Amino acid sequence: MNRKVVILGGLGNATVVAAAIEHARRMGGTDLEVAGFLNDREELGTVLDMFPVVGRTTDAKRFLDDGYWFINTILRIDGNRERIAMFESLGIPDDRLASFVHPMAYVAPTVQLGPGTIIMPQVAMSPGTKLGKGCIMMVGATMGHDNEVGPFCHIAAQACVGSYLKIGKGVHIGFNATIHENLTIGDNATLGMGAVLKHNIGDNEIWIGNPARFMRYAL
Repeated sequence: MNRKVVILGGLGNATVVAAAIEHARRMGGTDLEVAGFLNDREELGTVLDMFPVVGRTTDAKRFLDDGYWFINTILRIDGNRERIAMFESLGIPDDRLASFVHPMAYVAPTVQLGPGTIIMPQVAMSPGTKLGKGCIMMVGATMGHDNEVGPFCHIAAQACVGSYLKIGKGVHIGFNATIHENLTIGDNATLGMGAVLKHNIGDNEIWIGNPARFMRYAL
């Protein structure tokens, strides 16, 4: 029996994840079935790509009571504190967060995925890595071995993440960014698109460039 899932978000992460789930469903690679989006900007009934807006984020309790599962994609580049707080305020229990691993991804057997984690096609994850709740690894991203990744992290497409890393809560790693091994990245930090990181990043810091350098603090 399929599990009906509602995705928090809209055009962007949410529609991309919804399309991947539908693709996997047609392949027989998941029991998830997308019912639509919880979105605070679009009119109810608006179709985003293939699926409708079925409610607001504040409607989560109603969908929870009706037996739906949930995926959160409402994350941002410039600091995630406010959006994580919004999601946590909804009170969705961990056992109703749907994790999704696309059948075209490689995830080593000893990888540990937190509830609500999304692994998109062509992702490669090496052994011994732990991903926290609500993390998203986008298409073609690679993750080395023995990493500890906090909750609500977003690893963008084609990012290359090394090994023996400690990555905090709410971190964003940009498109095609590369991270050297044995580093620490603080909570709500951002590494920009195409950046090459060889140094630790502190909480709420935004780093850009090759080699990556501090730009400013997140909002």
